[in-house]
Amino acid sequence: MNALLDELTWRGFIAHSTDPDALSAALDAGQLSSYVGFDPTAPSIHMGNLVQLMLSRRLQAHGHRPFLLVGGSTGLIGDPKQSSERNLNPKDLVHEWVERIRGQVSKFVDFDGPAAATVVNNYDWTAELSTLDFLRDIGKHFSINRMLDREVVKTRLETGISYTEFSYMLLQSLDFLELYRRYGVTMQTGGSDQWGNLTSGVELIRRADGGKAHALATPLLTKADGTKFGKTESGTVWLDPTMTSPYAFHQFFLNAEDAMVGTYLRIFSERSKDELDEILREQAEAPYRRIAQRALADDITDLVHSPQDRESATAAAAALFGGGELRELDASVLAAVNAELGGVELSVGADLVPIVDLMVAAGLVPSKGAARRAVDEGGAYLNNQKVTDPDQVLAPSDLLAGRFVVIRRGKKTVGSVKIDRLP
Repeated sequence: MNALLDELTWRGFIAHSTDPDALSAALDAGQLSSYVGFDPTAPSIHMGNLVQLMLSRRLQAHGHRPFLLVGGSTGLIGDPKQSSERNLNPKDLVHEWVERIRGQVSKFVDFDGPAAATVVNNYDWTAELSTLDFLRDIGKHFSINRMLDREVVKTRLETGISYTEFSYMLLQSLDFLELYRRYGVTMQTGGSDQWGNLTSGVELIRRADGGKAHALATPLLTKADGTKFGKTESGTVWLDPTMTSPYAFHQFFLNAEDAMVGTYLRIFSERSKDELDEILREQAEAPYRRIAQRALADDITDLVHSPQDRESATAAAAALFGGGELRELDASVLAAVNAELGGVELSVGADLVPIVDLMVAAGLVPSKGAARRAVDEGGAYLNNQKVTDPDQVLAPSDLLAGRFVVIRRGKKTVGSVKIDRLP
């Protein structure tokens, strides 16, 4: 097998591929151009999309040329969902999201050198395409019977599916054909839930141009509860720092379950096999140390955000439990901590707020009486400073970055409150 395919296999990138022997030979024959698409059906890409970007990075590291397609046209339609028809977003909003996502995906590949990456927008070749030309030149190559065999279409036939979503396969296949003709792209990658669309593009190239192309599908990446990383699932982990802060992002992977951490590491870390094997060996021997989770959270935060963001996230986590100075955290990090902790917001006037009230507001205790008992027992902390007086009130100097306070009960129960002062 090709050395790259060996690596992709042990890293867990391959669920399906068309004719593995032919693909191996194509990779051995010289530089191969491949593409993956991202539809702007939200203002940011997410962790599921990052799998494809990591695959593009691995391909480029082995000398192959990646094309990243942002779907200005397919994003106006959307791939059929299992459950119901998608809401169509306004064109101007989709075009705005195209530019945001173009900037996001561009961070993960190199645009210089012999394997320089290219970002394309399929709106460029579909905007002026007439309906008659589309039906004559593309539609004639597709069998309705085969399209009806797609699992998502079968499911939706019971509740109804529009011709708009039904035709998505044709548009995605057209993308592959256009990239094949314009740039010599001969491989498309995507998630295994896209397998029908991937192979339809391969077949269109064969039927329309007599060409040979390949498809490679990755396994769907799931969270510990079995749900996939996607825009339609709850708890989406976005790559945009304004939608999922670097602190929350780092915390998510720091809390990865042992059963998933090896899978995540092999996909998202660029450490060598020997390094990863050693980390996972140490993890198996002492899982309580969470060595693998720390490596994962650090590596992926460095890649998606920056080493500086990772350092801030690490410092914030330590400071919350008394291992660092809360006052050294900037306002953006404190705001992220407040959001991650489910922090409440209080509007206060001239009256000083009792600490016991803050403990109740932050959800650390059920009542003021319980808060007073926590203070009497030595288990109440304001900004990591022990509270010794149950009648202590919040002073302006207690506010972190002028707006936040961190309340802790015992060693591990932490809450945050954002203070808005009324005029």
